[in-house]
Amino acid sequence: MFDKFKNEGGEMVEEKSQESENIDSSFTDESSSEIGISELMGKRAKLEEAIDYVGLMIKNLKDKRTLLEKDIEEESVDIKNLKEKLQKVSEYIDEENRGIKELTRKRQQVENEADEVGSIINTLRDKLVGVDKVIDDEGNRVKKIKESRDSIDG
Repeated sequence: MFDKFKNEGGEMVEEKSQESENIDSSFTDESSSEIGISELMGKRAKLEEAIDYVGLMIKNLKDKRTLLEKDIEEESVDIKNLKEKLQKVSEYIDEENRGIKELTRKRQQVENEADEVGSIINTLRDKLVGVDKVIDDEGNRVKKIKESRDSIDG
């Protein structure tokens, strides 16, 4: 009765006989296969692995989505900054256009004044030519008078 226990290295170890192992395993195999417990346990283990894999996939997807959200936010900020810079460039161009229009107006005003000055100069030149002619005419008269006096006195 106690021969199934042997003393090995100071410990009591149960030794099963070949016969009892065969009976136990055949009983376990028969009863397990009859009700399908071992298959069910295998399916459960595979399902747990699948669930773990799906969980890992979900985590990876969440990480990817988080990175995408971060990238999109960074791009949004960059685009807003570019838009602000472009708005400033547009304002600068508008300001330069206003400045150019103002310079064009001032240039036109100066050209008009230059034309007026040219007209005044032409008018004064014509008057001076007239005065010069009058002076020449009077000089010629005085000369004639002098010459006629000299020829009478002489």
